[in-house]
This record gives sequence, C-alpha cells and structure tokens, in this order.
Amino acid sequence: MVVYRFYWRDPQNGHQLIGILPERRKTTTRITQESVMNWGKRYFGDALGIDNIFIIPVQIDTKTGGISLNLTHPS
Repeated sequence: MVVYRFYWRDPQNGHQLIGILPERRKTTTRITQESVMNWGKRYFGDALGIDNIFIIPVQIDTKTGGISLNLTHPS
C-alpha cells in the first residue's frame, strides 16, 4: 500500500508532518504530483501555502507492517 506523508516547511521549527493520506486509486496513470498535491489541499487546506508543502511517498507492506520509501510515486 502506498501512502503519502505531507510535510509543511515551517520557517521557525523545521519540517512538520501535517498528515498522511493512503493511495486508493487503482489506475496508476491517474497518479501525478499535481493530483496528489490537489488531494492534499482538499484535505489539509491551502492556508499553509502549496509552495511550503512537500510529499514523501511511502510503501507499507500490509502483511508485515514494514515501511520503505517509494520513490516511484507519484509519477
């Protein structure tokens, strides 16, 4: 399972985790950097500024719970 960890670049306190969203789309061609960021804006709001938010995609093994960076998503 792929999840996206959304971080805010806090100028005073460094990077702050603001939320985690799971990828549920079956069609991977629909997954783009822009679509994931739009999704994040919808859930977390745009008050923090889109230029101050970045995403780290993470792969979670649903059987073991192991976590690894997923550098292939979003495309």
